[in-house]
Amino acid sequence: MCLAIPGKIIEITGEKAIADFQGIKKEINISLVKVALGDYVMVHAGFAIERLHTEDTRLNPPI
Repeated sequence: MCLAIPGKIIEITGEKAIADFQGIKKEINISLVKVALGDYVMVHAGFAIERLHTEDTRLNPPI
């Protein structure tokens, strides 16, 4: 079993991107999926492995 964390793409540079994980920003590799700014992706071991559909992005709402 593996653990993947959802994050929002906020910056793209080639095959790298900056993803926002509810306030924590990390550089990830996006070479495995086609993404655009604002997309949500599942990230495992630093790689975006799946782009999420809008209805799947109901993450913890801000309080």
